[in-house]
Amino acid sequence: MFMPTYNYKGIDCKHQFSAFQKMSDDSIEECPRCEGKVRRIISGGSGMIFKGSGFYLTDYGKSGTSKKTESTPTESTTKEGSKNE
Repeated sequence: MFMPTYNYKGIDCKHQFSAFQKMSDDSIEECPRCEGKVRRIISGGSGMIFKGSGFYLTDYGKSGTSKKTESTPTESTTKEGSKNE
């Protein structure tokens, strides 16, 4: 079962701490340092973690084989009135 980490901060003492809790558990209401009230801090989390091959730039081919094409504006793509004649 997945146990998320919740971050808390004491309102009075500003002490920050983390707790592993089930989603169904009640929130912690008392700071372990000052025994005052706490506020749960919303964090960004760890984000996505990709494991395995195929997720990195180096996995998409050998170095030196990428072909870059340079595009030059043509008459059909240039703005009207800006043609160089």
